[in-house]
Amino acid sequence: MNAVKPKILKGFRDLLPDEIIAREKVVSAIREVYESYGFVPLATPAIEYKEILLGYGEEASKQIYLFREPDGGEVGLKFDLTVPLSRVIAQYRDLPRPFKRYQIQPVWRYDKPDPGRFREFVQFDIDTVGTDSMAADAEIISAMHDCLVRLGLDFRIRYNSRKVLNSLAIFSGIDTGMSHALFRVIDKLEKQGLENIKLELGPGRKDSSGDTIPGLGLGDEQVSKIIDFLSMKQQSRDGTVRTLEKLFAGVDGTGEGIAELREINGFLDAMEISEERVVIDLSIARGLDYYTGPVFEAILTGKEVAGYGSVMGGGRYDNLIEKFAGEKVPATGASIGIDRLLSAMQKLGLVEARPSIADVLVTVMDRERLIDYQRIAHQLRSAGIKTELYMGKAKSIGKQLKYADRIGVPVAVIAGSEEFERGEVSIKDLRVIKETTVDIKDRKDYVEAKIGQKTVPVDRMVEEIESIISD
Repeated sequence: MNAVKPKILKGFRDLLPDEIIAREKVVSAIREVYESYGFVPLATPAIEYKEILLGYGEEASKQIYLFREPDGGEVGLKFDLTVPLSRVIAQYRDLPRPFKRYQIQPVWRYDKPDPGRFREFVQFDIDTVGTDSMAADAEIISAMHDCLVRLGLDFRIRYNSRKVLNSLAIFSGIDTGMSHALFRVIDKLEKQGLENIKLELGPGRKDSSGDTIPGLGLGDEQVSKIIDFLSMKQQSRDGTVRTLEKLFAGVDGTGEGIAELREINGFLDAMEISEERVVIDLSIARGLDYYTGPVFEAILTGKEVAGYGSVMGGGRYDNLIEKFAGEKVPATGASIGIDRLLSAMQKLGLVEARPSIADVLVTVMDRERLIDYQRIAHQLRSAGIKTELYMGKAKSIGKQLKYADRIGVPVAVIAGSEEFERGEVSIKDLRVIKETTVDIKDRKDYVEAKIGQKTVPVDRMVEEIESIISD
């Protein structure tokens, strides 16, 4: 038989035990935060009909994996969790409203792979459907905040309103048809800087490679007004709202977006969300194709994670569900890119790479007494302690302890004929042995060394191990 070369598609990856275990810890922490706000779980199929997935902008459509299934139907892999949620809301009319759900599942996008960015990745979403209250948007921001605090990250959440950006277009005299192009330029502010943005609003510029970036061709007065908007000094959330009111004074239709920012700030203050963690950033212009009101995103701060971009973001999408429901259904939500977040946390050393979930390895010194070792393992598992019984071929205790160290198990249980006769077991804290240079080759060396080791009656084994692993 000809050997098949093992390989994997570009932008995809295998997840080995240490990565999955680390991911599950992160997911578990986030899930607990979301459930503390009353969000409930939901799952949807990997594949949706083509007509469900298309229609959310040219860029999104290019990223969808589309194909024809064997019975002839045109289908695609879901590219996010918001569109399937919209279908669910329209399909299951008896769901309670507001409907608050969280969802963690893989999605697929034919995108350019970058550090922490893959073509198959896991998203973790929360959404509140069926209310237009800004309290729901503030709650989403608060939940984002609590998740990142829980994970021990340094971050900043920035929020804005699409309605404020629409007001900017009115304020600066921009034709409605150019507003999306304007917002795309504004959204580059953090990466490109104010002077480059000014050029892109006007005649255009050349980038660092010498390529020409065409400008929007706006007049000097229009550019000046936009730059005034973007140049407002960083202030408190309330201060930004008041400054924005002064800037837009006398401009028709600008009050609603400002009111949204003020309302959200009030709710954030009530939930004691600090100004250091959550700020108003008027350059944020996410999801131009379906966000209708507040938009928000979280970025990690620090040089170590520069380039990871947004790890969490979302906004209000009051028109999206109407495509499926035939009626306007207000909704707001946010999504975490779990893979990108986990990649950043690994780089920061916040996630332990451990290829085992067991806390105890029961070693086997006498294979004729394998049933007795099974009883020990069963007793520990019955007490709620994750326990692996050594199943390998190594006979020496040293090799078995090296195996335990390799998979990151912190405690080993060791018993030979003498221990069994006395009704005892030896418990070894392997974290101690890692800090001590001793070459344990055989039973004699082990007995003499007794590093991190304690011998106790079998009826005290569980208590002793629980004490060790709780440290």
